[in-house]
Amino acid sequence: MENLLQGLRAAAEPTRMRILALCAQGELTVTDLTQILGQSQPRVSRHLKLLCDAGLLARYREGTYAFFRLADRGGYAELARTLAGLIPADDPQVVLDHERLAGIKRDRAAAAARYFRTNAGRWDEIRALHIADSEVERAVLDLLPEEGIDDLLDLGTGTGRMLTILADRAERAVGIDLSREMLAVARANLERSGLRRWQVRQGDLYQLPLPNAAFDVAVMHQVLHYLEDPDDALAEAARVMRPGGTLLVADFAHHGVESLREEHAHRWLGFEDADVVRWLRAAGFQCDAPVHLPGQPLTVTLWRAVRAPDAPVATLPRPDRFAGETP
Repeated sequence: MENLLQGLRAAAEPTRMRILALCAQGELTVTDLTQILGQSQPRVSRHLKLLCDAGLLARYREGTYAFFRLADRGGYAELARTLAGLIPADDPQVVLDHERLAGIKRDRAAAAARYFRTNAGRWDEIRALHIADSEVERAVLDLLPEEGIDDLLDLGTGTGRMLTILADRAERAVGIDLSREMLAVARANLERSGLRRWQVRQGDLYQLPLPNAAFDVAVMHQVLHYLEDPDDALAEAARVMRPGGTLLVADFAHHGVESLREEHAHRWLGFEDADVVRWLRAAGFQCDAPVHLPGQPLTVTLWRAVRAPDAPVATLPRPDRFAGETP
C-alpha cells in the first residue's frame, strides 16, 4: 500500500502529469522536455528524478544523453500506464504539449533527411568507415536461404546494396526507403547491375505501402539506429512477413561513439542484444542467437528471426497491392 501511495504522490503534480503524458508517446531527453514544458532544466530534472524514484519512468543513458520513457517493466509499469491513460487528451495544456512534441519529432526527421540528402552520393563510403561492408555482406549471405525466396524485402534500402548482393536468390524483390535521394542512388545502382525488374519504392517503415504476409525474407541493414521507435518498425515488418518467413536485422552493437549521433544523425548508439530480441519476440518472431562481427571501434550484430507460424497478423486496413513510385 505504501509503495502505491508513493507512486500516486509522485504523480500528483501538474507538471509531472504532463511529463507522464509526454513520455507515454516515446523517449525524450531533458532538453526535449524543457522545450515542451517551458521550464528550467533544474526544475524539469527534479520532476524526472521524483518520477524515476517512484518507478513510474525509466531512465536510459546513452553517452552524454539521458532518455526517459514510461516504465514498461516492474511493479509500477501498469500504474504508470494507467495514470497516463487517465490524463484527458483534450486538456488544452496537454494538446499544446503534444503539438510541441510533434514539432520536436519533425525537427529530428528533418535533420535526418538533410543528412541523407547531403550524403546520398557517398553513402557506401561512409558505411565503410564504420566496419568493412564485405564482412557484413558475407555474414548476411550465410544467414539467409540460398534459394527458394519468392519475395524479398529490403527495409531502408539506401543505395540498394542488399538488393544487389541478394539478386540471384529471389524471384522478386522490393526495396523501401523514405528518402527520394537515396532511391535515386538505388535505382542507378540497380540499373548498373542490370536488375531492372527489382523495385524500389518510397515508403515509411512505420506504415509500409505493402500488403499483409507478402514476403518470405526481409532485410533491415543499418536502419534501426536512425529510427525513433525501432520496436514499432519491427512490428510493422512482422505484418508483411509470411508465417515462417525470415527477418534479418544488421546494426551496431551498443557503443559510445557520440560523433555518430552529433555528425551523422544516429538516433541510437547501437543496441543491446536483449532489447532487440525482446522487440522481435513481441512482434511475433522466434529468434536465433545473435551473430557478432567485432570491429574497431564498432561491432556489427546480426539478429535473425523467423515469423512464428501461429503469430497473429495485424488487422488494420492496409494497401492490398504495392504502392509508391514506379521503378
